Amino acid sequence: MTLRPQLHPFRPSDLGVIENLWQCYQHDLSAFRGSLPDRDGRYKSSRIAAYFGSTDRAGYVIRIDDAPVGFAMIRGLVEPPRIVGEFFVVRALRRQGVGRAAATDVIRRHPGRWELAFQEENQRASRFWRNIATGFSGSAWTVTPRARPGRPQSPPDLWLAFDA
Repeated sequence: MTLRPQLHPFRPSDLGVIENLWQCYQHDLSAFRGSLPDRDGRYKSSRIAAYFGSTDRAGYVIRIDDAPVGFAMIRGLVEPPRIVGEFFVVRALRRQGVGRAAATDVIRRHPGRWELAFQEENQRASRFWRNIATGFSGSAWTVTPRARPGRPQSPPDLWLAFDA
């Protein structure tokens, strides 16, 4: 059975769903970032608001049928490069082509120069995004380490750049 994810632009009524998925996303990333939830047991979700009502940003809920299964948040729509700010697919659907189809759809909707960051320790993200970049630009992509702003003690993020 082939799962066909659909991208739905963020709507104000999606905020609760996105915040819930955000908790799963941040929990996954905590293994690589060392982040902890706040006193209420929740990860900060303040970055989500920037993806509503901005001409330079877009957010998409990834759905299979009616079920929200992830999100994609991008910026740089006005001034390139386009940047994958956040991307998430629930664990139950990983390695089934859902993430690949959703990422490909997002990038095709916004052609141009793309950049995205991941942590070197996150080998799954590294393989995933390198495969996406290869699908769009063959071997004409680069990976460059960049320090994480405000976190000099953290290892640098790896930034992948390609044209689509």
